[in-house]
Amino acid sequence: MTIFADSKPQAKPKFLIVFGTRPEALKCFPIARAAMNRSDCVVETCITAQHREMVDQVIAMTGLPVHYDLNVMQPNQTLFDVTARVLEGMAEVLDRAKPDVVIVQGDTTTAMAAALAAFYKRVPVAHVEAGLRSHDINSPFPEELNRKIAGDIATWHFAPTAQARANLLAEGKSPDTIFVTGNTVIDTLLHFSAEIDANSAVRTELAGQFPFLDPAKRLILATAHRRENFDGGIERICTAMKTLAARPDVQIVLPVHPNPNVRSVVAAQLDAVANIHLIEPQTYLPFLYLQKQSHLVLTDSGGVQEEAPSLGKPVLVMRENTERPEGVEAGTALLVGADPDKIISHANRLLDDRDAYESMATRHNPYGDGQAAQRIVEELLHG
Repeated sequence: MTIFADSKPQAKPKFLIVFGTRPEALKCFPIARAAMNRSDCVVETCITAQHREMVDQVIAMTGLPVHYDLNVMQPNQTLFDVTARVLEGMAEVLDRAKPDVVIVQGDTTTAMAAALAAFYKRVPVAHVEAGLRSHDINSPFPEELNRKIAGDIATWHFAPTAQARANLLAEGKSPDTIFVTGNTVIDTLLHFSAEIDANSAVRTELAGQFPFLDPAKRLILATAHRRENFDGGIERICTAMKTLAARPDVQIVLPVHPNPNVRSVVAAQLDAVANIHLIEPQTYLPFLYLQKQSHLVLTDSGGVQEEAPSLGKPVLVMRENTERPEGVEAGTALLVGADPDKIISHANRLLDDRDAYESMATRHNPYGDGQAAQRIVEELLHG
């Protein structure tokens, strides 16, 4: 479905890609690159800087040009602050840019507010990574509502999987507006994974950032930061990690999220525990390197649930539910919540039972083949 043939027959269509966090930037990068490599459209980017430092890291790594920067991040910002600043900032950007389509990604407050601003200006919205649902408006919070609002506004729904498409159909979205593309995070992952594999100097530099890793021990990479785990969940996850770290054949690396609800608990529970390495949050390439080096991944992150299976790494999802059930259904991920017994038993099984490990590591990744961005741009221009 395209609007351009009738609305602007003499002009190249103009895309405005809006993002504000590191995950959004990583997932928008391949779309911008695919569109910029074409001669039949114009592309501009707007960063809200909802997360200033982390989004800047992706800009530096990818070399993406930035045409508009709202710079909304402030100390101790609230959801009210971010929503209001993005809405107000986008009003001016839309007046200046005059795009034919605003492209937003995922479930952030940036995506929701930018879509709403486009709606107020009567500019069509393309929603990338559309249709993810946990079916619980409070989990994850506020992401579940953010993506539903963006979905109700969007003209195009670029669903990463057939399940996401089914969710949109169940909500009454027209089949003609929904396109299953795979997830653009896989495009980015495969692009930079290939760069690491092909460049020995890059590999050496990345390895040098983690001199504490013991090649004789299998690496468990862990992340934990979700709000729904703040109320005791982080403590239970730490309990499981302490038990797993008692194994002499493993080492655990945990990049510690800066949120005080996470950092204070992790420091109290895991600091100085043998075989556990607490490190600062990593930029994209070092974290990708750790994923590639890992044996298995423990996470409550949404994006890691998609990335790790592309690298053949089993994932234990430390959440009670997930808006990415395809990995669980495909067998690349297991939902274990923050239950120490479940985390420990499933991790030990994957460490001790080679057949169980291989049955997860070799499953087909349901999240894409690395061509999602090309499909999105082609559909917008010539669908």
